[in-house]
Amino acid sequence: MATLSPSDLVDADWSPEDAAVDAAVDDAEPMQTDSEPLTPAPEDVKEIEAAVQSLDLGTKGKVKEVPPVEEPEPEEDNEENKKRHLNVVFIGHVDAGKSTTGGQILFLSGQVDDRTIQKYEKEAKDKSRESWYMAYIMDTNEEERVKGKTVEVGRAHFETENTRFTILDAPGHKSYVPNMISGASQADIGVLVISARKGEFETGYEKGGQTREHVLLAKTLGVSKLVVVINKMDDPTVNWDKSRYDEIESKMAPFLKTSGYNVKKDVHFLPLSGLVGSNIKDRLDKKICSWWDGPCLFEVLDKIEVPLRDPKGPVRMPIIDKYKDMGTIVMGKIESGTIKKGDSLLVMPNKANVKVISIYCDEKEVRQAGPAENVRVKLSGIEEEDVLSGFVLSSISNPVAAVSEFHAQLQILELLDNAIFTAGYNAVLHIHSVVEECEIVELIEEIDTKRRKDDDPKKKKPKRKPLFVKNGAVVVCRVQVNNLICIENFSDFPQLGRFTLRTEGKTVAVGKVVKLPNPGNSIF
Repeated sequence: MATLSPSDLVDADWSPEDAAVDAAVDDAEPMQTDSEPLTPAPEDVKEIEAAVQSLDLGTKGKVKEVPPVEEPEPEEDNEENKKRHLNVVFIGHVDAGKSTTGGQILFLSGQVDDRTIQKYEKEAKDKSRESWYMAYIMDTNEEERVKGKTVEVGRAHFETENTRFTILDAPGHKSYVPNMISGASQADIGVLVISARKGEFETGYEKGGQTREHVLLAKTLGVSKLVVVINKMDDPTVNWDKSRYDEIESKMAPFLKTSGYNVKKDVHFLPLSGLVGSNIKDRLDKKICSWWDGPCLFEVLDKIEVPLRDPKGPVRMPIIDKYKDMGTIVMGKIESGTIKKGDSLLVMPNKANVKVISIYCDEKEVRQAGPAENVRVKLSGIEEEDVLSGFVLSSISNPVAAVSEFHAQLQILELLDNAIFTAGYNAVLHIHSVVEECEIVELIEEIDTKRRKDDDPKKKKPKRKPLFVKNGAVVVCRVQVNNLICIENFSDFPQLGRFTLRTEGKTVAVGKVVKLPNPGNSIF
C-alpha cells in the first residue's frame, strides 16, 4: 500500500476512497508522471512560458476592457466624428428675433420638450410678454427675461443630418458688443437675423444700428459664411410680402459686399418666421408663401462649406473661461491641432506645463478632440486662479507667441468725433478671447488701397511715415499692450491674428497682425 504524500493531504475534502484510488494508480505506474516529461523539458518550458505570457496579455487586455464606461467611448467618438462640427453665431440688431429663432431651432430639432415650452409660455404670459417664450430657451437668466434682451452669449447644441451645431446666441444691444465679439470669435458661420417689420429693419440698418456693426465685426472675427435670415415675415405689417423681402435684400447685398463678403459665394438670403417656426426645419408651405422656392434654414446650414483646419498642426486653444471642479477646468474652442487625454501642453503666456486629465465635448467625455470643437479640458499642474481668459493652451514643441507689441495692418472705420488717429492713440484691443488696452506707438506706413494689389509691400521703397490718418485709411502701425498677450501672424493662424479696436463702446478699426518680434522676444 503506497503512503499518501503531503501534497495529497492538502485537500481536506478528500475521502479515504479517493486516496485508495490514487494509491492504486501510483502502484500501477510508479513515478511515470514525474519521470516522463523530464526529457523534452526545454521545449515544454518554452511552450508553457509562451502560453502563460499570452494568458497574461489576454487578462491584461480584459482587465482594461471590463469597466463599461471606458469601452463604448471610442465607438461614441467614431459616431461623433462622422458628423462635422460647426459653431453658428446669431447676430443682428436688438429685437430682430435672434434668441426666438435660436429657441425655435432647438425646439424643432427635439432639444426641448413640449412641457418645457408650455412652462415658458406661461412664464412669458405672466410677464405680459407672450411672444418672448421661445427666447426663454436661449435667454436663461432672470435679467435677460425681464428686459427681453440677451446679455451673455447663450450656448446650445443641435444636430442636422450631417452636422453637429453649437448655437452661440450673441447679444444685439450696443452695450453688450464686447460679449458679441467673444461669441463671434468662436464661430464658423454667422446667421444675421434681420427684422422685416416696418421700421425695425431701418432702425437696425441706419447709421448707429447694430446690423452694420455686427456684420463688420463678424467679417473681421473670421465668420467667413453668412446666412441672412429675414425674420418676422409673418408680421401683419409684412404678411410674407415679396416686395419687402426684395427691398431688404437689395439694401443688404451692396453693404455686405463692401464689408468684404462675396455675396454670390458666401452669403445666403432666406425668409422665415422665428416665432411660428416657418422655413426653419421644413420648407415653406406654398399656401403661406407662394413665391419662395428656395431651401429652409436647416438645409442651408447643412450644406455650407467651411475651410478645414489642420488636426495635425500645433495645438492652439484660446481659453474663454475657467472654473474649479476637482481640478482646473478650462473652456475654449480648438483652433488648430488635436488634444488627447494624457497630453502634456503649455498654458501661455505664463509658460505653465500642464497635463490633460480629461476632455469633455458637448457634455460627453471623449478621449480626443480636434479643430473647431468647443471643449472643456481638465488640467493638472496649474491652479484655476493662475489662468485668465485670453490665455492659450498650446503645444510644447511649437508654442504660441507671447508678446507685448506687434505690427498690424489696420483699416480705420469710423473715428469718434474730433478724434485723429495718430501715434499715442489709445483703444481697447479685442483679439480672439483677449481684451486688453492698447496704444498705437508708431504709424509705419499708409497703404494706398487702389494700388495695393499691384505692388508687393516688401519691394516698395520706404515712404515717409504718416503723422496721422483719417476714416477709411489703411495703415501699418506698431501696437503696444501693457501685458503679454498670445497672438500669431494672420498669415499663419488667421483665428489668432485678426482683431478689432474699440473706443467708448464703438468699433473704430479692424485689423490683422502682420509681424511679431523674433521668437523668444516680446518686443521688437
